[in-house]
Amino acid sequence: MTDRIARKLEELGLSLPEAAAPVAAYVPIVEAGGMLHLSGQLPFRDGQLITGRLGDGVSLEDGQAAARACGLMIVAQLKKYLNGDLSRVKRIVKLGVFVNSHADFTDQPKVANGASELMVALFGDEGRHARSAVGVPVLPLGAAVEIDAIVQLG
Repeated sequence: MTDRIARKLEELGLSLPEAAAPVAAYVPIVEAGGMLHLSGQLPFRDGQLITGRLGDGVSLEDGQAAARACGLMIVAQLKKYLNGDLSRVKRIVKLGVFVNSHADFTDQPKVANGASELMVALFGDEGRHARSAVGVPVLPLGAAVEIDAIVQLG
């Protein structure tokens, strides 16, 4: 699967970022009972954090790109934790998507699709997952989107 994901990333014109180090007192991944629980991942593009509020200066398309960037960071964290062996990923179980939103913005599910569609593109049917997508008034460091995940190992 690792080679398949690498090929798919190349086909999509995407690359994995360097797995980000924690910015506070937590670890990126906890393994329990064959499941990986990933801490919330922030969106980085070319090493820069994507910031701002959806519905207040950040477009839906930019929000989707930020969610996709969070998804790429999730895969980067998985790759690092699994010592490069993404074939151990059996299923993307759930994504929790937090969208920095203006009070009138209600398209959080559309923003979350940026990450959801990436997971399906990379992992196929094993990338189909349960999901929540919620609007919040602020995220750490002013990030536009933050996403956590639960992943089943095979």
